[in-house]
Amino acid sequence: MRYISNTPAQQREMLAQIGVGSIEDLLARIPTKARLSRPLNVTAAMAETDLVRHLRALSALNADADDYACFLGAGSYDHSVPSPINHLISRGEFFTAYTPYQPEASQGTLRSIFEYQSMMAELTGMDVANASLYDGASSVAEAALMAHAVTERNAIVLSKGLNPLYRQVVETYCEGPGIRLRSAPIGDGATDLDALRKAVSGQTAAVVIQHPNFFGCLEDVKAAAEIAHAADALLVVVADPVNLGLLTPPGELGADLVVGEGQGLGVPMSFGGPNLGVFAAKQELVRRMPGRLVGATVDLDGRRGFVLTLQTREQHIRREKATSNICTNVALCALMATIYVAVMGKVGMRKVGELSTAKAHYAAETFATIPGVRLRFTAPFFKEFTLELPKSPERVAKRLMKEKILAGVPLKAFDRSQKECLLVAVTEKRTRAEIDAYAAALTAAVA
Repeated sequence: MRYISNTPAQQREMLAQIGVGSIEDLLARIPTKARLSRPLNVTAAMAETDLVRHLRALSALNADADDYACFLGAGSYDHSVPSPINHLISRGEFFTAYTPYQPEASQGTLRSIFEYQSMMAELTGMDVANASLYDGASSVAEAALMAHAVTERNAIVLSKGLNPLYRQVVETYCEGPGIRLRSAPIGDGATDLDALRKAVSGQTAAVVIQHPNFFGCLEDVKAAAEIAHAADALLVVVADPVNLGLLTPPGELGADLVVGEGQGLGVPMSFGGPNLGVFAAKQELVRRMPGRLVGATVDLDGRRGFVLTLQTREQHIRREKATSNICTNVALCALMATIYVAVMGKVGMRKVGELSTAKAHYAAETFATIPGVRLRFTAPFFKEFTLELPKSPERVAKRLMKEKILAGVPLKAFDRSQKECLLVAVTEKRTRAEIDAYAAALTAAVA
């Protein structure tokens, strides 16, 4: 009765009003062969306390980041989530807010989105940011489509340092309009600039690089911008905004579009989603941006207010006029990011970057002293690095799980040439004791 609000007496009353004797009578028109003639094969209902106990027992079988030392990365990171976030997003006006098409009823939601956009523009060093996209992968793919529309060119050059999962989404998006994709290989962990220069042509709409890249290495964004702009192409930089508390904003290095995954800005990993797609651009490209954009205005009485601007809902309904097939945003995740940046501030954001990179370098130096273990690349890295192991990374990761350590992401599934490699991420949450325990467990696992 807790979950089905009407009582048996009410059900009989409704059936009598309809003019049938039972619920079975309502199903009489469904052919007998299409109806289940036996009870469902489910266990008997549990009392609530028993059910909660049962679910907790099932949950305990999972290896989660609360009980394990998490060194997983590859796009989703175990960063700290400040406690004010969950308290604030659980308020009814945020948690149940519907899409803000009516500004007079949605000033709070629109204001929070406007603040998010302002923060993302400042972090990325760009002129304008939209109200967010679904995740990092879709933001990269939308950037490819936007570059194609802006330049009216038909080719995109993707660095091999781009997250392979992002590339798959880009391939799917670009198949319909027939956009050709070319690859620029990586050298010692970073994009080979000579090869990139050869891959770019007069038909290139954009060059896409990730900084830091999928393998954790830092890219020469300024050089990539010069190569792209020499061919009148756009430079798309895929960036993790958490890192931009310490790294130079891509906009200051020549990027035309900055996109990426904002999950680390106070959004829990949550088994892979929901996430937060960041999308920022130069001012001259604003009318080509996908998704929503909130603008500030002044009403007839001179009071400041906020509205969806430049694009209307109907634009997305009229397919031939749309800049994108995305007409919404993940406002709750964007609110988490807004609260995160506001709580952390410039000093806190910088501290997260400093701690992450310092701990990552301590871990890398410690692991590299283990016999048979070495760093795969010598290029500078930020908070993530690639280890080459003398034994199967999958087996090593499985063994370390027994020590309550999530060791990293084996790269064989992404790139067969890196089948001996393990991608390890170290955030500000990891402690020296956890890193040392990892080193001891890894020593035993590869011996």
